Amino acid sequence: MSKKGLVLEGGAMRGLFSAGVMDVLMEEGIEFDGLIGVSAGAAFGCNYKSGQNGRVIRYNKRFAHDWRFCSVRSFVTTGDLFGGDFCYHYFPENLDLFDQQAFNQSKMEFTVVCTDVETGKPVYKTLMNYDYEMCEYIRASASMPIVSRIVNINGQGLLDGGISDSIPLRQFQEMGYGRNVVIATQPADYRKKHTRLMPLFRLMLRKYPKLVKALDIRETMYNGQLDYLKTEEQKGTTFVIRPPIDLNIGYTCHDTATMECIYQIGRNEAVKHLSEIEAFVSKLTSE
Repeated sequence: MSKKGLVLEGGAMRGLFSAGVMDVLMEEGIEFDGLIGVSAGAAFGCNYKSGQNGRVIRYNKRFAHDWRFCSVRSFVTTGDLFGGDFCYHYFPENLDLFDQQAFNQSKMEFTVVCTDVETGKPVYKTLMNYDYEMCEYIRASASMPIVSRIVNINGQGLLDGGISDSIPLRQFQEMGYGRNVVIATQPADYRKKHTRLMPLFRLMLRKYPKLVKALDIRETMYNGQLDYLKTEEQKGTTFVIRPPIDLNIGYTCHDTATMECIYQIGRNEAVKHLSEIEAFVSKLTSE
């Protein structure tokens, strides 16, 4: 029997849409055998395994104006726009507690996607228990190039998983998840264009030519994944929930009203499609 999975695209603050969807699914008691998340999908998705609905929007609003969370000051003083130590270690252990025990006890497989800076290829890491290294893998998955330090784990340099595998549906299928719910963060008609930042990437990341190559062809990879997603959706093996409109939020956001708006769009879409999602997941359970 195929395992049922939840696949979370990244997208920085667009991930608040995913958080809204996830909170409704958690409130309705919808369970998955595993979750795979990229970037913000990893950083926010860990709360599904720990069962902490409401936590993502709460802490994003709470720390919206805290320079340690996300700021130019953080970038200048630490090398990370989103404070590495503060976001991934200090506040989840001291200020808005991550439920480590619930995470450890959950049988859900939690997998994050990172990108190896030497090869430009994706790295998939399944994390079942909370510890320092787990948090570092999540940090690496969400570490955008240029505005984040490379995260070194066991001698391997890692950055944002979205560089090499933005929507890891195919990977999850290869891991035994034959039928999946995917939360995308772009509307159905979206197509990625070639980034204008390539000159900066080539300059700042010149020590990592394969990473630069991955960034240079990212729109081809991403648009191909969108095509694959639609194909799997048409087959009935995948249920996709997407924003109904372009989410008008940047990579960073300090406006709590905008955060709440994006989060509520996610909640509304989840409620709108709830009966379909429940039927899809129930079908997976009965197979």
